[in-house]
Parts: sequence; C-alpha cells; structure tokens
Amino acid sequence: MNTAYTTQVAPPFARDRLVHAWIVMKSLSDAGDAIWTIALAWTAVQIASPAVAGLVVAAGTLPRAVVLLVGGVIADRLDARRVMIRANLVRVVVLVATAGWVISTGPSLGVLLAAAIAFGVSDAIYEPAAATIGRQLVRTEDLPAFGGAIQTGTRLGTMLGAAIGGFLVALVGIEGNASINALTFVAVIVFLAIWLRPRFPLERSEAEPVLRSIRGGFAHLRATPTTRTLVLALSGLNLAITPALGLGIPLRAFDAGWGASTVGILEALVGLGAAAGALAMIRWRPTYAARTGFACLATQGITIPALGLGPLWVVAAACVVIGVTAGVASALLGAVFVTTIDGKHLGRMVSIQRLGDDALMPVAMIAFGSLAALTSIAAAFAAFGIAMGILMAWPLSNRSLTHLALSTSRQEALDDTAQRT
Repeated sequence: MNTAYTTQVAPPFARDRLVHAWIVMKSLSDAGDAIWTIALAWTAVQIASPAVAGLVVAAGTLPRAVVLLVGGVIADRLDARRVMIRANLVRVVVLVATAGWVISTGPSLGVLLAAAIAFGVSDAIYEPAAATIGRQLVRTEDLPAFGGAIQTGTRLGTMLGAAIGGFLVALVGIEGNASINALTFVAVIVFLAIWLRPRFPLERSEAEPVLRSIRGGFAHLRATPTTRTLVLALSGLNLAITPALGLGIPLRAFDAGWGASTVGILEALVGLGAAAGALAMIRWRPTYAARTGFACLATQGITIPALGLGPLWVVAAACVVIGVTAGVASALLGAVFVTTIDGKHLGRMVSIQRLGDDALMPVAMIAFGSLAALTSIAAAFAAFGIAMGILMAWPLSNRSLTHLALSTSRQEALDDTAQRT
C-alpha cells in the first residue's frame, strides 16, 4: 500500500493550516474517546460492584495489549492515514451496535464487556499509526511545538468530551451517548479521507512475517541503548493515574452522591489543567526536557491521594494539579520520544512502550476497585499515589534520562544507530 505524499514544503508551524486542522480533528477524536469512557464507567458503576466495574472499564486493555504489537508492525509497514481510517470505521460500527443492543435489551455486563473489548482492539491498530503522523506532517524543528499543540488539543478534547459524556449518559443513557459519539468518528474519517496528506515519508520496514517483524522491533530495542532506556522509562506510566481517574472518580462521586455530571466536570478539570500545561510547552523549552517531565509525574503521584480526601473543592483542585503536570510531562516526553526513535521502528516502539500499560491495566483497575471495596476509596487513592511516586524514582535517578534534552535526543539516536552499524 503506497502513500501519496505532497510535494509542498511544510510552512512554519504557526502558519501551517493543514496541521492546525488535523489538531482540531484529533481533538474531536479524543473527545469521542472521553465521551465513551465516561459512559462506560458510569454505567458499569450503576450495575456492578466496584471490582466488577473496574474489570469492565479495563476490559479493552488486555485484548488491546495482545493486538498492540501487531498494530506497531502495521504502522511501520503501511500507510498510517489509511490504517487510521479503517480503525475509526470499526469504532463507528462498535458504537452503533452497542446503542442498538442496549435499546433492545437494556445495559448489561455482557454488552459492556463486548463493546469495551472491541473498542480496545480498534485502539491497538489506531494508536501506533496515529503516533507516527506528526513526523510525517511537520519539520523536525517544529516537532516540540506540534507536540505541545496536539497535547493541548487532546486535553481540551478530553475535557469537553468528559463534560459532555457525563451529561449525556445522565440524560440519554449509554445508548444515546454511543449514538451521538459515533458522529465524532465519522467526522474524523471524512477529514482523513479527503484532506490529510502526509508530507515527509518515513522509511518503511520491509515486508516480512508479523512475528519476525515483532522480533525485529525488540532486537532494535536491545541494540539502541538510548531508545531502550527511554521506552522502559515511559512504560507503565498510566498504571496509577488511569485507575484513579477512570474508576476512582466515578466511585468517589457515586459514594458522595455527586452524580454523573460531577464526574464529567472533574474529568474536565483534569483536561483543562492538562491543556494549560501542554500549551505552555509550545514556548517554554526547559534545558533538560525529560527530567522536567518525570518530575511533573512525581508531583502527580503526590497529588493523587487528595482525590480521596475532603470536600468537592479539594478534589477539584487536585484534578487541576494532576492535569497541569500531565500536560507538561506529555508534551515534553512525547517530543523527546518522537525525535529520538528511528523512523522505521517508530510504530513498534510506540506499541512496545504502551504494552506495559495495556497488559497490566486490568490488574490495576481490579486492584483499585478491590482495595476500595475492602478498605476505603481514600485508601485506594493513597496506595496508588504512593505507587506513582515509587515508579518515578528510577527515571529521576537515571543520569542518561535526566540529561536528555530535545536538542540532543536526535543526536543520541543517531549515535545509537552508528554504534549498531
């Protein structure tokens, strides 16, 4: 499958209308994800115990982990734009089918599990391809600005999607939520099919059996020290924060009687803070980007216990702090990652980096729900916040990571390649 690349030279990021439009559409896609996540979590909390609700919310992550490495191979070999179109078509089918099934039979654990799994599989194909598109759209010197802008768009989309999703599921149920949400993915499909055209080709990996290509990705990881260290440091970062936000906040709101709309508002505050943090990264370039990013994540870990303490305003303030730190860290660490990884291995490195999250997320979700049921929701938040702080100890004590800057990360990758050859 060949990609038709434009011959136009990319304009500076500030005047790049195509990229700006893609950021808007990517934000719409992220809003759709948030709308669905809120509907799934709230419906699961209503019809199941906390532990079972955690299993439902995490149900998509295990099959996604199984398929994710294949998604990385596809991203390195095929046209990313077409892969994204087809994965979004699957999302639309899943949402429409879920809406129809719930209208016919009502919400059940079976239909929620099936929908979560199908959505997770489509994510496994979509995400590695989407992660490579920035390198194909903007000039290398504009990648940090692109990373900050797209993180801002992602957070704003997530914020609005969470707020809308909370109100929608309270107003029209998961069936209405899914039906309206399908329209967001249809709009993204139309944009990808008609307008988006990559400008800078990435070197494609050779056609070979899938298992051999997966082994080639791990071989590349072993042979490139800087890439290996960075991928390992970024793996598993969401195992503490995702259960706290995705399951903990709905449980806290349900226990306190705050309602589904409050869940949406709290998730929106996380998105608003993250958008502000990512937006600041468009102009602020810390000398050591990786160290700043991991320090922000350590601060995030300290803040997680506050989600289980005090009145609503304390939880809201904690959501803002978590959002700001996430926005700064995502923009900085994402820019370091995309400028460091060799182009023809980028999709597979993305899939390997995310594998830890997806493989262990069901365990983390169930553990959070079980701990909340056996002790208290506050204790679950405290335990996961401590775990986040411990997880950040290694990257912050690793000199090769703390001294990794945006200006040097690409040279580190070139040095790795030279050593390998």
